[in-house]
Amino acid sequence: MTTMLRFYRGLEIYPLVYPHRASTVAGGHNYDEGFDAAVRIQEPESPEGMSRSRVFRLAQRTPFQNAGDARRASTAYAVRLIDTCPENMSVLDLQA
Repeated sequence: MTTMLRFYRGLEIYPLVYPHRASTVAGGHNYDEGFDAAVRIQEPESPEGMSRSRVFRLAQRTPFQNAGDARRASTAYAVRLIDTCPENMSVLDLQA
């Protein structure tokens, strides 16, 4: 799926959306069962070409009905993680 980059408080946010049920060799994609979501939060690349990143999976009991809802939820989750992170830590250092 396509990912869109968004910046928030100096960090890059990449929503990751994928079908709830994995594709099969014979069947292709199954979008009827909904979508799951995660988000990758990354520091901007430094002049040395290094940056840290981390993927956080959204804990959902049921899949999202469409990719748009999953994308919006993953972006909101990233913002919430960043906003609630203690001042002396980076969101990339949080315990899973």
